[in-house]
Amino acid sequence: MKNDEKPMGRRSLLRLAAALGATATVGVFAADRMSGSGTGPATGAAPPARPHPAGAPGAQAQARLRPAAYRLQPMTGYAPPAFRRAIPPVRTRPFLHLTGVGRSMVLTFDDGPDPRYTPEILATLRRYDCRAMFFVCGEMAVDNQDLLKEMAEDGHVVGNHSWSHPLVPKLRPSRIRQELGSTSEVIEQALGTPPLWYRAPYGAWNRLSFEIGAELGMEPMAWTVDTLDWQEPPTDSIVRRVLDGAGSGVVVLNHDAGGNRAHSVAALQRYLPRLLDAGYSITVPRR
Repeated sequence: MKNDEKPMGRRSLLRLAAALGATATVGVFAADRMSGSGTGPATGAAPPARPHPAGAPGAQAQARLRPAAYRLQPMTGYAPPAFRRAIPPVRTRPFLHLTGVGRSMVLTFDDGPDPRYTPEILATLRRYDCRAMFFVCGEMAVDNQDLLKEMAEDGHVVGNHSWSHPLVPKLRPSRIRQELGSTSEVIEQALGTPPLWYRAPYGAWNRLSFEIGAELGMEPMAWTVDTLDWQEPPTDSIVRRVLDGAGSGVVVLNHDAGGNRAHSVAALQRYLPRLLDAGYSITVPRR
């Protein structure tokens, strides 16, 4: 330092340091913009994306993303978890009737859908503005998904009645899971949502069927009154059984497939208006 130069004051030193810091900051932003364009040095580039397995969805799209764009992608690890439907409890008995529904009854139809009988049943229910439950078999539903959609559009509940109507207690666990799971998949494919209720063929339940049904998100529904229409009795017999068994919370078993169901169709047309005239409402369970 020359004798005639005055020493630099503290305030001047602070100004100089601030100026140098601002210059360095501008240089960092410039380098970041350059690395974002793909032309900057390797040290300024964004860290590489985690590789996708060969053929995995999104692998090609991920490769096309520029580093700057990749850094702007949401951090999915911090995203809220996807909604999962609560698994119902494992029952030891199916529901035989409904409680707390007042003067209401539930009409159920098994084994369909069958294009010979199901449309007439749907038309009768629509005429009286009533809702019912249809426990469908997968082997029938897969070829009649238009009827599943019609059921849902009319507000009916579509339930699971296995794929091929086997005697469940005689099946291995893997077969029970296949029978119920395959039918649920068909229903979900047609309606967008899986079934919430299921019914064991012949009303034959066992512990495994309760457990697997619960795993698939379904509650077990049986019945209170069996019309015995599966025996193809005369129409008068079906009507008499329904009216004699009528009561609050009663669940009535009918069939819309699995045999000649012409008498079942005719019986519904006769007993449904009589139930309504007697003050009963026809309802479906809600979950």
